[in-house]
Amino acid sequence: MTTANKLTLLRIALIPVFLGVLYAGFPGSRFIALGVFIVASLTDFADGYIARHYNQITNFGKFMDPLADKVLVMAAMCYFVETGRMPGWVLAVVLLREFAVSGMRLVAVEQGKVIAAGWSGKVKTFSTMVCLCLMLFFAAPEGSTPDYAAILGNVVIAGTTLYSGAEYFIQNRGVFQNAD
Repeated sequence: MTTANKLTLLRIALIPVFLGVLYAGFPGSRFIALGVFIVASLTDFADGYIARHYNQITNFGKFMDPLADKVLVMAAMCYFVETGRMPGWVLAVVLLREFAVSGMRLVAVEQGKVIAAGWSGKVKTFSTMVCLCLMLFFAAPEGSTPDYAAILGNVVIAGTTLYSGAEYFIQNRGVFQNAD
């Protein structure tokens, strides 16, 4: 097993740790959960760099790396929806984009084409992880309004998600024109 794949597996293993600490609710648990989330997020950037730099790109990594990213981000977003710091529609936009892009990639594979991750998708992932970190760190005291970290985070997450999704479909519209 390559180093890059080990980092992907570490990220997957950190997801239940992140959630367990986050939901434990003891004093300071939010900051410990933030630390776990940051470490898990950094493994995403590290495994991608290592895989490309040291020629460790594998089919396992191609499948599991983006899946691990999505599960980590969705876990945090579900928490924020549950606690009222993220409207459900933001999570729905992110889920719809992920399913739509994944579906488009499946159609492209049937045509012998590969749709690589674009820069807007990488910016979306990075900005989403940063926003989730900021939302964890700057949680407004209960009952206080407005929650600026949540408002800004939700706007950036929804905006980058919509932009990157639109870009993928515009740049790859030929995939559906050639579909059976």
